[in-house]
Parts: sequence; C-alpha cells; structure tokens
Amino acid sequence: MSNISRKEFMTRLSLAIAALSAAAVAVPVLSALLAPLLERNEGAWRTVGALTDFPAGSTKLISFVNDDSKPYAGITAKTAAWLRRTEGNDFIAFAANCTHLGCPVRWEDQAQLFMCPCHGGVYYKDGSVAAGPPPKPLTRYKVRINGQHIQIQTAPLPITGMTACTGNQHPMKDKNA
Repeated sequence: MSNISRKEFMTRLSLAIAALSAAAVAVPVLSALLAPLLERNEGAWRTVGALTDFPAGSTKLISFVNDDSKPYAGITAKTAAWLRRTEGNDFIAFAANCTHLGCPVRWEDQAQLFMCPCHGGVYYKDGSVAAGPPPKPLTRYKVRINGQHIQIQTAPLPITGMTACTGNQHPMKDKNA
C-alpha cells in the first residue's frame, strides 16, 4: 500500500465528488435533450366539435389539449387551431400561429382573411400567404369526420425553423457585399 499525503487524498476525494455531482446533473439534462429526438409520436385524434357546430363557410377558433403535454402542464397543455368548413363536409384546420415568428393569428370574417397583429402577416382563407413577412402558409392539421364529430390529428409542437429573415437576407450581412 502506498502512502499518500493528506493533501493528495483530499484532492482525489474532491475530484470524485465533483465527478459524481456532474454525472448526477448530466443524466437528466441529456435525457431531456435527447428524448424528443428518439421518441416517435404520430399524434392523436382529438374531437373538437360536432358537425352541426360548424355551418358551411364558417371559420371558428377551436381549443384542444396538445399531444405532447405532460401531466403537470395544466393550462399550458391547451393549444388552438382555426377550423374552417368549406363546402359540404370538407374541413381545413390551421395552426393558430403565424409562420413568421409564431404570433397568434386572428380570423377577420368581413375580409375573409387571417391576420397577424405582430408584423402585418396576412393569409387568405386557404392559409396561403397574402401579404407581409410570413415565409410559408399557415401550418395545417389533418381533419376527419368520425360519426357526427369532427376530429383533428394533433402533433407535438414542431420545431419550425422560424426566422425573421427569408431567402438570402440576414440582418448582420452587408447589403452591398
């Protein structure tokens, strides 16, 4: 058995405790970061209303529980979408958030447009971009009719890659370069 000094013993003990502490912190952090990448979640069908709740040509804001919500999420587990009944039993569901920076859009019935109050994004009733900075149309949910009820297929909140810049524009790049 080798003789080690008290100073060397304390140094080794401190390093061992630090390594254990780092491991105890790293495991849940890495788990939280990697779990969403490894889990495959196809989404769930949520009933959002009866056929009779949505007259032809109507667009209504619906609320439902998000698919990736946790038991402790409370009110934050809820999300919203715009459900539009076009003709007959044809429905389109749009995410309630602008594709520019995620601000909530509102439906303007008189104009038949979705409008984003933050930066002036405007969408037609089919969700396509009419004006402003949105880089793409409103995100759609799948819709189906189950008996006399309308259901939408929810999904975990997507990582959208939303950006304030489009194309080759970048606020830090020199426009003359």
